[in-house]
Amino acid sequence: MTLHLLKLCVGVSAISDLSEWIEEQQIYARRAGRAFEQRHTTRMVPKREAELLRATEGPGSLFWVIKGQIACRQQLLDIRPFTDGEGIGRCHLVLKPEVIPVEPRPYRAFQGWRYLTAADAPRDLSARAEGLEAMPEEMRRELAGLGLI
Repeated sequence: MTLHLLKLCVGVSAISDLSEWIEEQQIYARRAGRAFEQRHTTRMVPKREAELLRATEGPGSLFWVIKGQIACRQQLLDIRPFTDGEGIGRCHLVLKPEVIPVEPRPYRAFQGWRYLTAADAPRDLSARAEGLEAMPEEMRRELAGLGLI
């Protein structure tokens, strides 16, 4: 069974902020003449790597919590533990740079990351109803808060 990660997207107030940041990083990499690889660095290494990356249903995703709601996801491509320059163990979560909006769902703030089972993961907006992705994010948040989507 596929397993996912859940993490707060700190410093971001909308899905578009995250998408724009990724695009900027791709531009910087291209200008520097290097290949782009999106990585998110964490301190802890997920112990359930096989369930995150090698499930028969395919790899899991990193679901982002933005402004108190699970808002979008990015597919996990790899998990790479490393030691930083100060000798502290860390981990790169390598992500596909495509941001996929999901059904907004309230989620309280937390530190680090959490595991999220496939059964508990919100569906992609594109699987829910036609046109939801085109709706302004703030409107989707409000409708989700009212229990209408």
